[in-house]
This record gives sequence, C-alpha cells and structure tokens, in this order.
Amino acid sequence: MKKQKGFSLIELLIVVAIILVIAAIAIPNLMKSKMAANESSTVSSIRTIVTSELSYAEVNPTSGYQSLGALASAGLIDTTLGAGTKSGYNFNLTPGSGTPPTTFTTWADPSSPGNSGTNYYCSDQSGVIQRGSSTFSGGCTGGTPIGNGN
Repeated sequence: MKKQKGFSLIELLIVVAIILVIAAIAIPNLMKSKMAANESSTVSSIRTIVTSELSYAEVNPTSGYQSLGALASAGLIDTTLGAGTKSGYNFNLTPGSGTPPTTFTTWADPSSPGNSGTNYYCSDQSGVIQRGSSTFSGGCTGGTPIGNGN
C-alpha cells in the first residue's frame, strides 16, 4: 500500500473556511479606511480651494472670486479638482453676487453617500471648514467647524 501525498478534501475546506472568515473581518475595515482617506483628502481639497480663491482674488482684484474651472485654468488647483470630482466626492464652488464677487461658498458631497464618505463639507471666504450630515448647497451654515481635533 502506497502512502498518499497531498491534502484531503476536508483539509482544503477548512483552509477555505478560515480564509473566508478572515476576509469577512478585513473587508469592512478596509471600506472604513477608504472612507476615512476620502474624507481626509476632501478636507485637504476644500482647504486648497479656499487658499486658491483667496490668492486668485488677491492677484486679480477686478475679477474677484471665480469658479473651480477658472482656478484650474490659472494653475492654482489640479484639473481633477477643477472638474469637480476627487476622492469619491463632488466639489462645488459658487462665487457670491456683485461685480467683482466678494464672497464665495465651496462644498463637497460624497458621490456615493455611505460608500465613498458619510460627511459633507463646506467653507467660504472665512476659511473655516464645516462638517455636516447633509449637503451645504444652500450656504455654509449649520455644520460643525472642524480642526483642533474635531
């Protein structure tokens, strides 16, 4: 009688079951990490937009605050952000009224709420970034200011 080499079907099934258990534990953590990275990138992008708007208005006082496309054309933000999407978020920028505009509001909404991110972000010419649980498209009010560990 020859001694058989290799694994039995039971041994292979046990290994597959262990791999599935590990995957079931790891995948939700991976998704949470991805959302946290998207949200961190979004806060940084909002900060970049605000700084770029302030710089643009300082250099071009007769133009005032401008759109994302204008900031990208001026080389102040990257073209991906200038197109309005980055890291699972949709970015918007609305210059205020007046000629030239002396105010602006920028906000970011998750492109797939619950998957790409859970928080909504907003800022204006004050530079204070706010976080909320719904869109800020009507204005940058009602959120929680972030920074200093918030």
